Amino acid sequence: TGTRVEKTELLALKALESVKQEIGEKNIRITTAYIGTQPASYPINTVHLWTGGPHEIVMRAALQPGVPPMAIVQERLRTRLSKDLPGVAVSFEAGDIISQVMSFGSPTPVEVAVQGPALPANRAHAAKVYAELAKIPYLRDVQYAQALDYPTVDVRIDRERAGQFGLTASGVAKSLVTATSSSRFTDPNYWRDPSSGNAFQIQVEIPQSRMQSMDDLRQLPIMQNGESRPLLGDVADVRYGTTFGVVERYNMQRVVSITANVKDKPLGEAAKDIRAALERAGAPPRGVTVAVRGQIPALQDTVEGLSLGLLLAVAFIFLLLAANFQSFRLAMVVLMTVPATLLGVVVMLLATGGTLNIQSFMGAIMALGIGVANSILLVTFAELARRGGADTREAALQGGGGRLRAVLMTAAAMIAGMLPLALGMGEAAEQNAPLGRAVIGGLLFATIATLTAVPVFYAIFQRGVSRTSRSLDPTDPTSRYYESA
Repeated sequence: TGTRVEKTELLALKALESVKQEIGEKNIRITTAYIGTQPASYPINTVHLWTGGPHEIVMRAALQPGVPPMAIVQERLRTRLSKDLPGVAVSFEAGDIISQVMSFGSPTPVEVAVQGPALPANRAHAAKVYAELAKIPYLRDVQYAQALDYPTVDVRIDRERAGQFGLTASGVAKSLVTATSSSRFTDPNYWRDPSSGNAFQIQVEIPQSRMQSMDDLRQLPIMQNGESRPLLGDVADVRYGTTFGVVERYNMQRVVSITANVKDKPLGEAAKDIRAALERAGAPPRGVTVAVRGQIPALQDTVEGLSLGLLLAVAFIFLLLAANFQSFRLAMVVLMTVPATLLGVVVMLLATGGTLNIQSFMGAIMALGIGVANSILLVTFAELARRGGADTREAALQGGGGRLRAVLMTAAAMIAGMLPLALGMGEAAEQNAPLGRAVIGGLLFATIATLTAVPVFYAIFQRGVSRTSRSLDPTDPTSRYYESA
């Protein structure tokens, strides 16, 4: 922290060379880097910049197709950079806009923010949280998001001694800023070129080559009117110190954040271990709160919403089927494919090493819709046969036989269409592979259940049921109320 931008640039070039050697220069399309940050000569919010000081580098690389998966590349680079650049902290951040938006401002998928009105209390508890998070083996790049110990020069003015020389604290500070950071911060001065009309800023500063040590700083004259005495060391204690490199606030409270990446672990499972680590860190001090940010809150909200949506979808399907068939029994028969579909999704995800995430949830809903549609057609055909005079067993066989080809063709077409997605073929297709795998697994089990279990349950549920329709519509010829109407 606090490394000069000249040295940081050399580290950036060395890091880029390590990346080329590890991945292969032919596998890299283009790289860009933003090194350090420009100190402002006027009050400005540097939130639009990507670094928090001259010691930080943001490097991006576009890779050629065919390189190993990104998780493998990142792990290899962590090992290589830790060896080539000892003492340099490395963190991999999202390079695409979608992942950046999904993190809601966090540079990594995991961020733990400790905030409160008292900064010492925030930092003390953040140190406990950091120690517990570092114990989780699959977390990578665990580090503070802010520079906590930025190197400074601490100048403590002896006001009594300064007063003996007729100096004030503001006068000493003005002389110090003018000499080390130029007069543009204290006395802006512009000269207008009479020939062109352009204005030029005139500023005075001691050359950096003459300010190389603490002794040079102590020898700085601070008396007004050009007098050589006293020197800064005569009226102030000058020593090294530290301060915050970046100050962040949330709801007007100071924040200390800890960021981390996750390797070879579903984010949902990682969230449980992270919350357990926060509990092990103990209760925060009074007024201090701990919040988990990044992708974890969005994932939990989405999964909860999809779970509720899945249950509501099944409930609405049941009510619609009951209204369509005028029978709760037939609605229950159709929904017998739902447990089989969900079982197929789980089995396929377990077999392929997948997880229950947003994509697999969407795949489950898609498989559920197709499976229920096939079951509706089978039950409809079976019910028409039973109304035509066949007994329930014969009606179930006719329904299954009559819809066998249509059910198989529908399932086969959908499965064939999902195969490329499930295999992860194409660039960045691995992210959507769980959706295709969930659809395939759910459809396989739903098709088997539709052709085997649904006819059986239809025969059981409809045994002994009157062939007269239970419709309440008096204009329906099959309704028991038709003749009276």
